[in-house]
Amino acid sequence: MSGTSSSYDPVQVTPLGEEQVFAMRDAAVAAIAAAADLDQLKQVRSEHAGDRSPLALANREIGALPPQARKDAGMRVGQARAAVNEALAARTEVLEAEAEDRMLVEETVDVTLPWDRQPRGARHPITMMSDLVSDVFVAMGWEVAEGPLVEAEWLNFDALNLGPDHPARTMQDTFWTEPADNHVVLRTHTSPVQARTMLTREPPIYVVCPGRVFRTDEYDATHSPMFHQVEGLVVDEGITMAHLKGTLDHFAQAVFGEGITTRFRPSYFPFTEPSAEVDLVCFVCRGSGTLDGSTCRTCRGEGWIEWGGCGVVNPRVLVACGVDPERYTGFAFGMGIDRTLMFRHGVEDLRSFFEGDVRFSRAFGTEI
Repeated sequence: MSGTSSSYDPVQVTPLGEEQVFAMRDAAVAAIAAAADLDQLKQVRSEHAGDRSPLALANREIGALPPQARKDAGMRVGQARAAVNEALAARTEVLEAEAEDRMLVEETVDVTLPWDRQPRGARHPITMMSDLVSDVFVAMGWEVAEGPLVEAEWLNFDALNLGPDHPARTMQDTFWTEPADNHVVLRTHTSPVQARTMLTREPPIYVVCPGRVFRTDEYDATHSPMFHQVEGLVVDEGITMAHLKGTLDHFAQAVFGEGITTRFRPSYFPFTEPSAEVDLVCFVCRGSGTLDGSTCRTCRGEGWIEWGGCGVVNPRVLVACGVDPERYTGFAFGMGIDRTLMFRHGVEDLRSFFEGDVRFSRAFGTEI
């Protein structure tokens, strides 16, 4: 049927005959009636009423028919296409009404229910943990001390017996401000607050120092270039390691519950001598190393969890800060607030604290 014929040719007319056209129409109408939703109807519309549908292709062939056959064929195809469009319109109206009725049922909102148009926020969990730690020590008669985030190199390192060649002073561990000749850093620990306290106060000194610190660590599930510490300092006459042990046991029970104790493992820190690592009895398995017959996942079967560092204040630090080491002794300790919070609430990814998702903070409420 690629050319126009001037004479009547039944062979050319047969594909556009009455039976063929009606069959195309009936198939289209049946498919339309079978469409269960608007998405299916959209597919049916493309197949039976689109540019590549059988009736559309048949309509293109009318021009190739002999003049005597064009009128009848055109009328048949036109009536069939009109019937299909009419069926589409009717089915669309029915399905749209069904969709609206279904939406009214499935998406019903009771507008009479009370609702706070200003969603309730939450304090950040790290802020709450810092306040909890501070409250524990204030209840013991201690004071809370604070200091600047940008600190002098001497207070951050030299006053704490970290010599010029100490590896912590390198660019791999410390954020230095420019120009370097100013000898100013972002504090790498809250220990400079202890130094400032000893320089400005007379013993006895009992202070706890929570705050942000900065180190050039990678940002991952367990490390961050910005994190939080709490350090404690006591300087008084007759202070011993026994006082330190009792203080940390009380601190551990206040944070993790009754029966949680600590143990010391020998270690080295420039600002304390002797020094120790502090471990907690596992607060999940209570030191047994097993839970429900399996190895405890929290302590990995050891029964203890590393918590922080501590020790007796090095006499060199006392001298640098103007305290008489012949008369006074003291102890100091330091723990990560973020790490303590992760232990206490089972948070597995440190980044959750810093990504600003209020849904995470709201889970902690307004108090711990």
